[in-house]
Amino acid sequence: MSQTPDMTLPIPAHTRTGLIATLTGIALLMAGCSSAPVLTDHRSEPTRAPELASEPTPAASTDYHPKRNDLALFAMSLLDTPYSWGGRGPATGFDCSGLVSHVYREAAGLPVKGTSADLGQKSRPVDRTRIQPGDLVFFNTLGARHSHVGIYVGGGRFVHASNPRTGVRMDQLSNRYYAQRFEGAGTLLD
Repeated sequence: MSQTPDMTLPIPAHTRTGLIATLTGIALLMAGCSSAPVLTDHRSEPTRAPELASEPTPAASTDYHPKRNDLALFAMSLLDTPYSWGGRGPATGFDCSGLVSHVYREAAGLPVKGTSADLGQKSRPVDRTRIQPGDLVFFNTLGARHSHVGIYVGGGRFVHASNPRTGVRMDQLSNRYYAQRFEGAGTLLD
């Protein structure tokens, strides 16, 4: 009996991790869409003043852009890519603005260039309670306005090229380090 040679190619660990993160994100999105609504009888609840949202809430449907989820999913697919100061691609690694430029070009076909400070000036401000997937989140991590940028992916999380030790990673806006340095959000989408 003849044996067929194994023609499969090994998948690098960083690609596998990115693929797993993307598939997990898709599964979570699908699970969220399939949940049954919880019905509440509001007649028996006392009336109280509305509270300020601590995490971003979905924006009105008039703010929807068809590329938002593409941007978020593509950003998550790059998790664990190495960090490289001035890096603009997965082969060389990314710095924070290089990651944003690459994701916007590849996932949305939008040419975006410049430093994190440039991106802060080019973007239209978004209220923290109205951040949507694909929006940019800005931080002061080096003692300068908008010295760091990430891509919001939903659920209070953002993807960014953090540093040479951790590379591209996902963090929570509520993480103490980032919460203390958060400067605002903006969008480059129409």
